[in-house]
Amino acid sequence: MTSEDLAGQVAGVAALADPIRRELYLYVSAQPMPISRDQASDGLGIARHTAKFHLDKLAEEGLLDISFKRLSERRGPGAGRPTKLYARSSRQLSVILPERRYDLAGHLLASAIDYAAAQGITLADALDDVAAGWGRGVADRARSAAGPRPSRERLVACTCQALTDNGYEAQCSGGSIVLRNCPFDALAREHTELVCGMNLAIMAAVTEQLREMELDAQLEPAPDRCCVVLVPADVSAENHQRGESMSPSSLTGVDADSILAARDAERR
Repeated sequence: MTSEDLAGQVAGVAALADPIRRELYLYVSAQPMPISRDQASDGLGIARHTAKFHLDKLAEEGLLDISFKRLSERRGPGAGRPTKLYARSSRQLSVILPERRYDLAGHLLASAIDYAAAQGITLADALDDVAAGWGRGVADRARSAAGPRPSRERLVACTCQALTDNGYEAQCSGGSIVLRNCPFDALAREHTELVCGMNLAIMAAVTEQLREMELDAQLEPAPDRCCVVLVPADVSAENHQRGESMSPSSLTGVDADSILAARDAERR
């Protein structure tokens, strides 16, 4: 989520802080058809001008849709102007801090199910492929933001921003990129192997697409952050030679409790 996205979500939620405005939103939402300000004021027992003020504020924040319709059966001259009507909009509001992206997890998993059925492969392999495809999209956005022939530092900075925009709170640390937030945290606790493997596939695709960064994705469980770290390629190679690295496919059969224990050790 970008800072602009967060500001918009917070503003929308803040619009409902006023108790009269909140009651109006709930009342309009409960109606089967768009309603007028007169109907709203009668329904809540408030002044017409008060209803108009708050309804228009809700519309300004995109929480209500406005339409116009003549409510009487009269047509032609003398029929009067159409009445302004209000209905709940399709805008969805969600402010969760730290950011969570369970919608993205659902999209990737649903896409993987469809892909597995179409290709006749296992769901685990399909999820790796789908997650990698999404990761390449993140990498493409980072490269586009970095501009033509960027320096390595510029590319790393744009990659951190692209990952942060998607909830990972990426931060450069000692030559590595640490992901300070897991946008799928609750799912990772319940389905550790699956979600950590999905994150590893995403980040592996990012580093493969942006080889100039000279980073590799590596599974390094720790408390209060994503289990994946983007480490310098030479460090990753050394870990691989010592047999200390893991791949998405090697997560199958790993004890999920051991990963959770590493993440929660400091909390205890």
